[in-house]
Amino acid sequence: MNIANLRIAVVHDWLVISGGAEKVLEQILLCFPQAHVYSIVDFLPENQRKFLGNASVTSSFIQSLPLSKRYYWYYLPLMPLAIEQFDLSDYDIVISSSHAVAKGVITHPHQLHISYIHSPVRFAWDLQNYYLNVFGYQRGIKSLLARTLFHYLRLWDSRTANGIDLIIANSRFIARRIKKTYGCESTIIYPPVDVERFSLSNSKQDFYLTASFMNPFKKIDLIVEAFAELPNQKLIVIGDGPEFKRIQAKATSNVELVGYQETDTLKSYMQQARAFIFAAPEDFGIIMAEAQACGTPVIAYGRGGATEIIQGLDQEHPTGVFFPKQNIPSLIQAIEQFEQSRDLISPETCRQNALRFAPNFFQESFRSIVDAEWLKFCHN
Repeated sequence: MNIANLRIAVVHDWLVISGGAEKVLEQILLCFPQAHVYSIVDFLPENQRKFLGNASVTSSFIQSLPLSKRYYWYYLPLMPLAIEQFDLSDYDIVISSSHAVAKGVITHPHQLHISYIHSPVRFAWDLQNYYLNVFGYQRGIKSLLARTLFHYLRLWDSRTANGIDLIIANSRFIARRIKKTYGCESTIIYPPVDVERFSLSNSKQDFYLTASFMNPFKKIDLIVEAFAELPNQKLIVIGDGPEFKRIQAKATSNVELVGYQETDTLKSYMQQARAFIFAAPEDFGIIMAEAQACGTPVIAYGRGGATEIIQGLDQEHPTGVFFPKQNIPSLIQAIEQFEQSRDLISPETCRQNALRFAPNFFQESFRSIVDAEWLKFCHN
């Protein structure tokens, strides 16, 4: 059977902002425009829905619960139940795009389930203690409740991995995490980067840039605090989120917070920036690859997907600088090292480095894997 004629469901964790996971969802829907989307909640603003094309979206019962638009995250204990309530029995292929619970959707033996995993549930596995510390749940009744919930999620998450026919990881870093967490191998397909939209600019201005949704994990505060000790260097910060006011209070006169910006404005800043700075251990980090596509060097914490995107100063054609520790002295040292080595990094080299993440590579790889798995599935 031609795969274009198959009934396909795509299961996504939640639709609330258009971020990296949604860029992957967009490319999956371009591969399979006939697909129907299922999501725990769908509160995506109208001005961010274009990437869904003509796909219709079915949400779970959590959509209708009190205050779910603002506090959907607080319904995490119900999300495994919610994802299991989707009736997907009419579909031939189920594709889950998961960094939380989407991969736990229930499928039947006659259905092929392929899961693109951005990460196993971070807060339930290796980053449990980090999240408990960030939210002040180290001890007491809240700590006990959170640890109990995470234990339950680990049991559920491990069990649901058995219902997947093929796991695709978004990086080598996540493939290792999948192996450690679920005990199984995965195929790697890097997320797509819109290299045509994020076009090359050779003209750079005298400012550094960082951009992210502002939660504690992203470590924007670390970058802002580092620039407080670099008064002669300017930093522009793009993004908003729950940490915005706290970070704003730390900003010195050489740091400008401009809030959330549309993609074209973000691109303009990226094209002009002296370098882009990222301080979190991302699973992949599409925004770093977008900066590289603009011809902009990246200064990044040397863990996670950054090490698969950026070519460090020890490489023949460097495109950025790593800092080894997630602290202010380490970041400042990396910025100083970048200033001393700027002539080794060219905008054209950064651009060439990013082209290997172009959407056409993602689409070709993803379609090929789904086709091959479907043929194998049909012959078993």
